[in-house]
Amino acid sequence: MDFALIMFVLLLITGSIWLLDHYVLSAKRGSGVAEPWWVEYAKSFFPVILIVFCIRSFLAEPFKIPSGSMIPTLQVGDFILVNKFTYGIRLPIINQKIVQINDPQRGDVMVFHYPENPSVEYIKRVVGVSGDVVEYRRKSLTINGIEQVQLADGDYNYVESGLNFVHTERRIEALGEGKHALLVNPDMPNVHLNSVAEFKGRENCTYTEESVRCKVPDGHYFMMGDNRDNSRDSRYWGFVPDNQIVGKAFLVWMNFSDLKRIGLPI
Repeated sequence: MDFALIMFVLLLITGSIWLLDHYVLSAKRGSGVAEPWWVEYAKSFFPVILIVFCIRSFLAEPFKIPSGSMIPTLQVGDFILVNKFTYGIRLPIINQKIVQINDPQRGDVMVFHYPENPSVEYIKRVVGVSGDVVEYRRKSLTINGIEQVQLADGDYNYVESGLNFVHTERRIEALGEGKHALLVNPDMPNVHLNSVAEFKGRENCTYTEESVRCKVPDGHYFMMGDNRDNSRDSRYWGFVPDNQIVGKAFLVWMNFSDLKRIGLPI
């Protein structure tokens, strides 16, 4: 069950008990009579749940990085904070936007509900916005006919789960108004064609052995992982609609395996 929904249900239960006691039960008990334990607990937990619910719904939400698809930007085990209002204020539970603030920009690291299973949250980088023509060919990203500059930045080695040693090339890519590091493995294909799903809007994409080319529909975004050859992203499952956006990642607040990562901006 969705954590926000659980919080909302607890908020309703504890709030209802508090109101019932305030307007009905306390008068019947009389002065000097102790509150029932369930009333005492509800009144104690209600303000705490309310504060946590509001912070997670409208300000910032914690998120744990479960995989290596965003290496080197994000490491497995990073605990990050996600800004919930950067892209607009949304009603919790139903995720309906009620106030427009900013639109996602190319280069943003964004958390969203996975289109194939909205109960799961994913994190990737925005590489294409509405109307963009995105092409990924020979490890190079082209947007609207303009190749995004990549500069070699040495080798990068890491160990996957299962103790598999992975050797990649680290590159610095200019995307949007900033630059970020990414990993590529020249020996891997640009896209595994047998893993491409039948997603909504697939008619906007063209696949070959060497490339994938997609035009991003209105109100949607094309996402890719920074670990380009170890990321299941929009190349495989399509576009992220605006109503499935969670927020913009902005800070690593904890990594129990590497305390030096605490406080790193994203």
